[in-house]
Amino acid sequence: CILSAKQKRRIVRIRFCFLLSEQEAVTMEMVKAVNLKKYYITDTYEVHALDGVSLSAQDGEFLAIVGTSGSGKTTLLNLLGGLDVPTSGGVWIRGSSLKDMDKEERTIFRRRNIGFVFQQYNLVPVLSVYENIVLPLRLDGAEIDGEFLEEIVSLLGLDDKMERLPETLSGGQQQRAAIARALLVKPAILLCDEPTGNLDSVTGMEVAGLLKSCAQRFHQTVLVVTHQEAVAQTADRIIRLEDGRICGHSGGYDSAHSDGHSDGHSAGHNGGDRDGHSGGHSMDMPGKEQVL
Repeated sequence: CILSAKQKRRIVRIRFCFLLSEQEAVTMEMVKAVNLKKYYITDTYEVHALDGVSLSAQDGEFLAIVGTSGSGKTTLLNLLGGLDVPTSGGVWIRGSSLKDMDKEERTIFRRRNIGFVFQQYNLVPVLSVYENIVLPLRLDGAEIDGEFLEEIVSLLGLDDKMERLPETLSGGQQQRAAIARALLVKPAILLCDEPTGNLDSVTGMEVAGLLKSCAQRFHQTVLVVTHQEAVAQTADRIIRLEDGRICGHSGGYDSAHSDGHSDGHSAGHNGGDRDGHSGGHSMDMPGKEQVL
């Protein structure tokens, strides 16, 4: 078959467009925050919990956010997860702007697109491990992907513990169940707040390793807030916070050259809907929205 010059040019254009689309998919920003500020103001004082933080994370990236107590780590995680609203700035999850949603829309979006793993495992004590893992999907009326569930459970080593109650598990096993619950809903991003904080050092490193394995195997974007340097070192990239600002970074993708800044201070990673549902669960935090 002899192709005309016009047909050949068309094939070249199609191939070029395909390569561009493939490259864009590889570098997709799953989460992007621009100039995030969170101020607490009263008649007598003003606290800048976050003061102009910008960052982005790619699809499938494992990112650690580290800093001392009071540096703004958890505040940042709450804003990225839509649990709180910024004083100014914005957050985009796979292109969807959280600030453009009302409270109800944000709650639904969070449940379907953002997974959470907390220091406290937050498993329902009267439910079995299996029932805890599938609970968010059942609450949302979504279908359970049995094959994906088996894959997650096998990776996390929970195969023989699915019918047990949480109180019969070790701390590390309970955290694995919490991770499975968050992953099963196929979130766009998995946010982990000190997930190894209640575990001994050995078990904590095992959990950190499992989170990295999940990021690689399921191409899952994971952000971990931690004060443990050893846990942070397992990540693809580390962002360091101090006094509500990014003070340093190391490794991996950096979009600092393209977007935003932190009021003249170094912002490290200045930046910047997957179908499915989040493994969120209720938590009592004054001024914060419920995860479910």
